[in-house]
Amino acid sequence: MSTNENRKSKALPNLGPLRGFLALTVVLLHIPLMTKNQYLPYFNDWAIFNKGYNAVWGFFTLSGFLIINLLYQEKQKTFTVNVKDFYTRRILRIYPVYYVVLLFGLAYYHFILPQFGIKFETNYTVGEAFLWCIAFLPNVFFSLFDPGGILSILWSIGIEEQFYLMIAPISKFIKSNKFTIILASFTVLYFILYFNPYTEFFRRYRFMYFYFSMGGLMAILHSQQKINFLIFPKLLRLVLYVSFVLYFFTNVFEFSNEALKHAFSMVLFALFILNISNEKDYIINNKFMNYLGEISYGIYMYHMIALNLIVFISLKINVEHIFGFIGTVVFINITTIGLTILFSHLSFYYFEKAFINLKSKFRKSTSSNDPKSLSSITFHTNLN
Repeated sequence: MSTNENRKSKALPNLGPLRGFLALTVVLLHIPLMTKNQYLPYFNDWAIFNKGYNAVWGFFTLSGFLIINLLYQEKQKTFTVNVKDFYTRRILRIYPVYYVVLLFGLAYYHFILPQFGIKFETNYTVGEAFLWCIAFLPNVFFSLFDPGGILSILWSIGIEEQFYLMIAPISKFIKSNKFTIILASFTVLYFILYFNPYTEFFRRYRFMYFYFSMGGLMAILHSQQKINFLIFPKLLRLVLYVSFVLYFFTNVFEFSNEALKHAFSMVLFALFILNISNEKDYIINNKFMNYLGEISYGIYMYHMIALNLIVFISLKINVEHIFGFIGTVVFINITTIGLTILFSHLSFYYFEKAFINLKSKFRKSTSSNDPKSLSSITFHTNLN
């Protein structure tokens, strides 16, 4: 068996399809929002078309579950964390695509659209946008200005990188036996701080770090064999999985209180990820769904470029006159998703992989002989 095949065979189950689902859910949020904005036919009556932000919270939890545990396992094995190598791996995985989207978005709104006689009001300069985004603060940029859809999606990347800029050096200097207490304390206290009426600053700029810490806490407690009871028996797992489906496809779990909504989402995602990644009975082996997970970062990053192109074409050819209302909705959704997958595929295999392959030079093995430890399983994820 090749190294790549061996790596995939040991990957935690079901996380690839989860990443693909979450990425497509974000796409389904933005398609009707933009088509409505451009006075094209749109459809968003189903709950799944309004769950894009929830999907991003799921990505945050999954990221913490995988990456914080890797930091913990490195600390366990080497008694330290190589912060430089960690940051280098993050840069190699995240920033090539990040800067492609950033530069294209700036060119699109400031130079390309005007060339076609399309007026797009920008309340920021190219320099301002670039400075905010290279300073790991695209979420602040998104809140202060109206950057346009292509650039607005960068906000979540900023939140993720801000958190890891903090957690990596902290992981280096704290003792490994203090990881859980620090993560648990941070999750609870920061959650309270975030929703405090006097700290609106955190909510305005969406500093949702508690999702990452909750995911990491769940992973580390599991690797320490302290929460085996949270890997539910078969019937309870089914209840959990049904709850996850209802969360995204219905409004059963909608809460008017923001703190309650995020508390429920944080716990649901953490439990769901823990259980599906330890699943023995319900493993998704569908190649296409796993493939979507592999290119999910590209799906998230490129979908607004694809959507803008499809909307531009639809307006130019008067697609509603050709296909009618329903046909136009179907056309825009299918072509946007298809073009997004094509962009993501080409990017992953002909651009991103060159940088991903460099990551191995900055990774130390953290494997363990304990077959029950999360560290004994390769984390085959595009988030690390």
